[in-house]
Amino acid sequence: MQYTTKYQSPVGEILLACDEIGLTGLWFKDEKFYALSLDPEHKERETPISCEVKRWLDIYFFGRKPDFMPPIHMIGTPFQLSVWKILTEIPYGKTTTYGKIAKQIAEERGLKQMSAQAVGGAMGHNEISIIVPCHRVVGTNGSLTGYAGGINIKKELLKLESVNMERLFVPTKGTAL
Repeated sequence: MQYTTKYQSPVGEILLACDEIGLTGLWFKDEKFYALSLDPEHKERETPISCEVKRWLDIYFFGRKPDFMPPIHMIGTPFQLSVWKILTEIPYGKTTTYGKIAKQIAEERGLKQMSAQAVGGAMGHNEISIIVPCHRVVGTNGSLTGYAGGINIKKELLKLESVNMERLFVPTKGTAL
């Protein structure tokens, strides 16, 4: 059973979904894949897990790196899970690229290469944004693309983490805007 609750953040309303294991979803209102994996039979109720997630978010939106990880329950394909695990290892206030993650996945799997687009596809279905920080991934050229919550929210999250925004930009063309 999934339980939902809402969280009012400085960048907009967030829907949280939890099961007995951990957080299963964290979605910005009106995002591209809003509540995609939410069980139709869910119940709206605060749980100990959602309280921990809200505490984490309070610390995060206060502009500090949380010193704990709330329980999360990532559900996806083995490839998606491997990408999402790498996302959790990106340090607060730092960025990496789709290409670097693709290279890491290729090395882990003993492959010569891996598609950065495949990595981007897995990231696009990350149901636990912010905590599984896909907003910290940018294009090799510094482009801010591919955030289901929207490019403006991605920019705000990076600024909140004091990421140097000098080399980062919003592209005017592209399919991942």
